[in-house]
Amino acid sequence: MKLKFQLAALASLILLLSCINSDLISDSNALLEFADAVPHVRKLNWNAADPICTSWIGITCSSDRTRVAGVHLPGVGLFGSIPANTIGKLDGLRVLSLRSNYLTGDLPTDILSLPFLQALYLQHNNFSGGIPLFLSPRLSVIDLSFNSLTGDIPSSLVELKRLTVLNLEFNSFSGNVPNLDSPTLVSLNLSYNLLNGSIPQSLQKFLPSSFIGNAHLCGPPLNDCSASSPSHSPTPEGSSSPAISARKSTRLSTGSIVGITVGCAFLVLLPLAYLLCCLKKKDGGVATRVIKVKTSDSVKTENLKSEDFGSGVQGAEKIKLTVFEGCSFNFDLEDLLRASAEVLGKGTYGTTYKAILDESTTVAVKRLKEVGVGKKEFDQYMELVGRLGRHPNVVPLLAYYCSKDEKLLVYEYMPASSLSAALHGNRDIGGVGLDWDSRLNIALGAARGVAHIHSEGGAKFIHGNIKSSNILLRGGLDGCVCDLGLSPLMSYTDVKYRVAGYRAPEVIETRKGSQKSDVYSVGVLLLEMLTGKSPIRYPGYDEVVDLPRWVRSVVREEWTAEVFDVELMKHQNIEEEMVQMLQIAFCCVAKLPDVRPTMDEVVGMIERIRHPEVDNRPSSDDNRSKDSNVQTP
Repeated sequence: MKLKFQLAALASLILLLSCINSDLISDSNALLEFADAVPHVRKLNWNAADPICTSWIGITCSSDRTRVAGVHLPGVGLFGSIPANTIGKLDGLRVLSLRSNYLTGDLPTDILSLPFLQALYLQHNNFSGGIPLFLSPRLSVIDLSFNSLTGDIPSSLVELKRLTVLNLEFNSFSGNVPNLDSPTLVSLNLSYNLLNGSIPQSLQKFLPSSFIGNAHLCGPPLNDCSASSPSHSPTPEGSSSPAISARKSTRLSTGSIVGITVGCAFLVLLPLAYLLCCLKKKDGGVATRVIKVKTSDSVKTENLKSEDFGSGVQGAEKIKLTVFEGCSFNFDLEDLLRASAEVLGKGTYGTTYKAILDESTTVAVKRLKEVGVGKKEFDQYMELVGRLGRHPNVVPLLAYYCSKDEKLLVYEYMPASSLSAALHGNRDIGGVGLDWDSRLNIALGAARGVAHIHSEGGAKFIHGNIKSSNILLRGGLDGCVCDLGLSPLMSYTDVKYRVAGYRAPEVIETRKGSQKSDVYSVGVLLLEMLTGKSPIRYPGYDEVVDLPRWVRSVVREEWTAEVFDVELMKHQNIEEEMVQMLQIAFCCVAKLPDVRPTMDEVVGMIERIRHPEVDNRPSSDDNRSKDSNVQTP
C-alpha cells in the first residue's frame, strides 16, 4: 500500500514538472516568434538552447522559474507592429517594458488583457488608435505617453482598483476626462492632449501639470470653468480651434516646407547618430559624464564624475558595476552616469535619484555620503544586503558601485512613492488620506520585511533607520522596506540623533542599535499610521509629536478615540481593529528592550487582527492568496 502511494506521488510530481516545463517552453517559443517577426537594431541573445530565465537579455521569470514574468526591451530599436499571439501568449507576464522604440499600429489587445499584467511601459513609440476597453484588472502602472493614440480615455480605467500610475501625456486623446475615483491613484498625467470639459472633482487633488496643454479643459486645478468658453459653444467668427485651423490650412508656406524637410531628415539621421555614439563609447574609453538633476524650480546638473571619481579603482575596474544575480536589467556604470535623473530626496545617508536609463528601465540610485569603511568590507556588506533584498517586502538592491571617492547603490524604482508621502503629502494639497484597509496592508508588509531582515541577516544585523519615508509602496499598496542596514557603514553621527522620532530610548543614550530598537521604530511607525501625526519634522509639516509619550497620555485619560486619525474615524466597523493595532504598537514601544516582542511575533499579531472567517474584503483576499505562495528565500 505504501509503495503504491509513493508511486502515485512520484507520478504526480513528474506530471507537475512536465506541465511546468511545458509552460516555460511555450513562453520561450512565443518570445522567439516575436523576435523573428519584429525587426530590431540591437541583437538579442535569445536562443532556445539557453536557459530563458538566466541567459536571455531582458527576460525575468517568476520566483519558481515556471513562467516568464517580465519582458524589458527598452531602446533596442524595435520596428513595426506587435503580432498577435506572440507576447500576448505569456499568461504569467507581470511587467512589460517596450518603451523608447519605433513600434507602430494599434495597442495589442491580447497583451493588455493578460490576467496577471501589473505594469505596462509603452511610452515613446508611435502606437495609434485607442485604448482597448478590456484591460487586466491587476494593472497598477500604465505609461502610454508620447505616442499617437486617439479617441476617448475609456471609462473602463475606473474598474482598475489597483491603478497607481497613469501617464497619457503627449497623445491626441479627446472627449471628457473620466472620473477616476481611486484611492490608490498617486500619479496622473493627461497633459498635452485634446481633452475638453471640466476636471472631475476626484482628480482635482493633482497638480496643474497633470492637465496642461488641453485648451478646452477647465476647473481646478486649472482655470475655473466659468472663466473659460464652453467646449460645446460655437467658435466665434475670426477665431478657430487648432483642429479647424488645421483643416482650413490646405497650403503650406515655404518656411513650413523647409521645416518639415529638416524635421524628416533629423528623424532619418537620429538612429544613425545613436549607433555612431554607441560605437564611439566602445572605442573611446570612459568619458566624463554628468547626471542632469531635475527639480521643481529649475534644471541643474550634479557632476557625479569629479576629478577624483573612481580614483580608488585601477584600470578596467574603473567602470565595473557589481550587478547581483537575478537582475535582468541591462545597464552599466556609463548608463547611470549619462542618465537624466530626478531628485527624489535627500536623506540621512545621501541623495536618491530616479534615473531613467537609455537602455533599461527606471531605477532608483542612492549616492552615499561619508561612508566609513573600506572597499573590501563594503563589498562584503553589500553582498549580504543584496541577499536580504530577495523578499517581496524588501526593496531589492540591484547593483552597486564602490570606489575610493564614490559609493552608488542601485535599487528597484517604486513609482507609488512612500508611506510618508501617502500619509502626509496628499493632505497638503487637499487630498484624502489612506483608508484603514490600505494602512493595515502596508503595516503587515513592512513588518514582514523587517522580520525577514532580522531572521536572515543574523542576530546582530539591524535595519537601523526605520521610518515612514523608508517604507515604499508597490502597486496595490504593499509596504516594502528600503535603506536596510546602511547605518553601520556611516562615518558620522546624525546631528538630530538625540531627537526622539523613531529612535528607541537606549539608542538615544548609547547610539547603538539592536533588533529590539528596530522593533521600537516599527511601533512608532504603527502609531504614526493610527494617529496621522508625524514623529519628525519635514518640509511643509511643522507638527512634530513624541508619539509614544503623547498616545500614552491621551489613553491614560481614557480618551482613546481621540488618538486616531480623523480620516479613519469616518469609516465604520474598524474601531476594534484599530484598538488591537494600538495594543501591538504599545508592546513595540515598551521602554525596556527585553519586554518588546520580536518582529516575527509582531507579524503574527498583525495577521491575527483580521479573522479570515469574517473578512470578505477583496483586497485582503488577494493578499492572503498571494502570501500563501510566497516563500522566504
